[in-house]
Parts: sequence; C-alpha cells; structure tokens
Amino acid sequence: MEVSINQILEKIQAADKILITSHIHPDGDSLGSMLGLSHYLLSLGKSVLVAVEDEVPPLFHFLPGNQSIHHSNDISQLDQYDLLIVLDTNPEIARIGEKLASLSIPVLNIDHHLSNNRTADYYYIDNQAAATGEIIFQLLVLAKAEITRTIAVCLYTAIATDCGFFRYANTTAKTLQRASLLVEFGAQPNEISESLEAITLTDLTSLRDVLSTLELAADGKIAAVTLTQEILAQDISSTDIFINYIRKIIGVEIAIMYKVVDTDLVRVSLRSHGADVNQVAQEFGGGGHKRAAGCSVRGTIAAAKQQILKAAMAQLAGNQK
Repeated sequence: MEVSINQILEKIQAADKILITSHIHPDGDSLGSMLGLSHYLLSLGKSVLVAVEDEVPPLFHFLPGNQSIHHSNDISQLDQYDLLIVLDTNPEIARIGEKLASLSIPVLNIDHHLSNNRTADYYYIDNQAAATGEIIFQLLVLAKAEITRTIAVCLYTAIATDCGFFRYANTTAKTLQRASLLVEFGAQPNEISESLEAITLTDLTSLRDVLSTLELAADGKIAAVTLTQEILAQDISSTDIFINYIRKIIGVEIAIMYKVVDTDLVRVSLRSHGADVNQVAQEFGGGGHKRAAGCSVRGTIAAAKQQILKAAMAQLAGNQK
C-alpha cells in the first residue's frame, strides 16, 4: 500500500518498538539514513534497533551511533518489534537477508530507487530524491523534529555520498537546499569529506592488487576488476574506491566490480556515465540507479563474469542506438 509522508509519521507514532534495516553491503546513504532516523526515534522515547545482514565498513565508523548497528544474525526475537522500517532498498531476501525478510511484522519501506518493486505492506518511493537521506530529512522537517548536529551529520553523509558530493546527475536544487540546511544544523562538510576520502595503507596496496585484475571489453568501453577472497580478507575501509577509480578511465562507459564472496556467490557493482546499469542489475535480481546499481550472482566467478558482461554489452549497444 502506497502511503504519504504524513502517513509514515502516523505509522511511526503508533509503534513502540521499531526495527530499522537496509541493504547488504551498506553504503553512506543507507547507513546515514538508518542512523539519522534512529536518533530521531530515540528522542521520541521509542525502543529502536538498527540491524543489517552485513558489517559496517570502517570508512563509516565516524558516523554518530555507528556502534549501535547490529548484525541481524546476532540478534534473537526480532519478531517482537511492532514495525520493520526498510530503508534504501526492497524488503527482499536478496537485499536485506533471509532473517529480516521472513519476519511476520508490518513492513514500512522508504526508498528512492527506480528498481523498488513496491511489495512492502506500506511504501513511500520518491524517485526524484537523490538519496533516501533526503526523504528522511523531509520526514523530520514535517514532524517539526529537532535536527541535532548528530542527525545532521548522518543525513548530510547520506545525501552527499549518494550524489557524489553533488557531482552526479541526480543532484537537484532541492538536494543542494537540503544539504545547505543540514550544514546550518551542524554538519561540517570538510570534516565529513576528509573522513570519507581518507585511505589506509592497506587500501592503497589493495588498489594495486585490484588493478592487476583489470579487464577491458567492448573496445575499452567496459572496464572490470575482481576482488578475490584473498583481497576481501584484507582490512579494506571501503571497496567503493576501486570501482570509482576505473570509472574515471577515459573511454569507459560501464565500470564493473566483481566481489567473490564465496565459491558460488559473486556480488557485482556497476557504474556508468550514461548506460542504464540499473537494467543490467535487475536482470539478476538487483537494482539501483541508472548510473549506479548492484546485484548478486550465484555461481562461479567465471560464470558471473560471462553473464554480467553479456548483459552489459547488450545494454551498451542499446544505449548507443
């Protein structure tokens, strides 16, 4: 059932115990949105638990309250909550994990992705928002909430990271206005950007290892790198730096990053300058934005590469017609 922002507030006010989650491989938008919303709900006296089926990347440990995010598999009795709020993704097993997706409690889904399938009990999807963090900010403004510096840092991070610090095509005048207001509420853009741009020596040496796997296809229009299990075992602050690096190569239209999670599971990240990689990801049960999307592929890395490359080349060919 589609709901309005006013109805979201009603659902929140009616619930005493609220569980908040987002997608596996959490990013700045998902983490900032979850934490920003949780800080507000805690100020209302709600019992709140933030849980995801993954680990918080070290890159985002500066976010206020990040230590309160639990791994969903480590928590029992999740069905005791009154409401499950799913942010920045679909409430599907492939996106939030089996444990959370199988709960028998009402689900409220707030998202900005075109690929959202609108299957939650209650959903609010705004495809015009650059980030889910924008929607959470709107929600708090409507609720006349006190937007503390803590909340502002979380939501500014959510918005800024999902629009490439206001460089990507999804940046709108409203995006800039909302970010500006969050700065007024205490977010410090320089501190946040410095935290996110910092890399460790391990990141740098891992970049060397990752770039050694670089593969080009379609006359240099597609570039791909592979993160083996050995590379992933290293203490990397964020893997996003790798795909962002190859996306910058002159002539590359689609950048692909394969993460070999297990012998039969590969997570795939896709970025583009124009081609609709969301459509590529959706072919494999994933999704995202036109220029940034992701999915998971069951099978060997060789099989995953073959399938993804075929779909990417088809999308690239269609985009150039």
